[in-house]
Amino acid sequence: MARTAAGTVDGKVVAITGAARGIGFATARRLIADGAKVAVSDVDEIALKNAVGELGVTTYAVADVTDPESFGAFLDLVERELGPLDVVVNNAGIMPIGPFDRESDRASRRIVEINVLGVIFGSKLALQRMLPRRRGHVVNIASIAGESYVPGGATYCASKHAVKGLTESLRREYRGSGVDFSQVQPTFTNTELITGTSGTKGMRNAEPHEVADAVASLIVKPRPVVRVTRWAGMLAASQNVVPRKVGETVSRALGAEKAFTRIDSAARESYEDRVSSV
Repeated sequence: MARTAAGTVDGKVVAITGAARGIGFATARRLIADGAKVAVSDVDEIALKNAVGELGVTTYAVADVTDPESFGAFLDLVERELGPLDVVVNNAGIMPIGPFDRESDRASRRIVEINVLGVIFGSKLALQRMLPRRRGHVVNIASIAGESYVPGGATYCASKHAVKGLTESLRREYRGSGVDFSQVQPTFTNTELITGTSGTKGMRNAEPHEVADAVASLIVKPRPVVRVTRWAGMLAASQNVVPRKVGETVSRALGAEKAFTRIDSAARESYEDRVSSV
């Protein structure tokens, strides 16, 4: 069980979006193991049913994070069945990648709707329930891409910069309210999102369970941000403090600027087709 002098995960009521796969699923599994009362949602009904069967979760809903009514109904269900929300994990996100000039307008819109508006709505809906009780915690899954600049993933990168800015702004706005805001910034994580990409030289990918561990650690002891992996986070953050030419030279040397442009399109086809229909 995740436990320190600061707190515990045990007994916390936690709602997680985008939990049918990847990081969301791993986070649900970790928090359930730690004794949390976990509810999950996803827009993919078939994948969600498979996930809840494996997780043993009884409170779940097919929910669209881009629709405040749908999202709100999920959170209302959680509170009816499990009790007042302690934590909302805004995890749902998509990552279509490729040349910006070839990105469809629909793909651009959906990235912003899911990755940005979904987090805005989730944060707002959480606040509306948590502020009257003067307690709660919103954990937003951002990305190392929110600290860096990614050719081939410009719109995705922009969406994660937005999540970073939103989360830090809300953390400061609601300081002292009893509601905490935190963000997790994963690097390349071994989920379906990075299928067919080339990664970065000398840097290992994160595993979903490592991101889940980061979420659990934040619930136990709230902090503004956790980067996974630490080395990737340090490298990305350094781009904002070193001279631009130095940062770009290092990025090119590590192959980071080719990570989303030199891809295996055939390997990635299944994921791109799925998210295009979301």
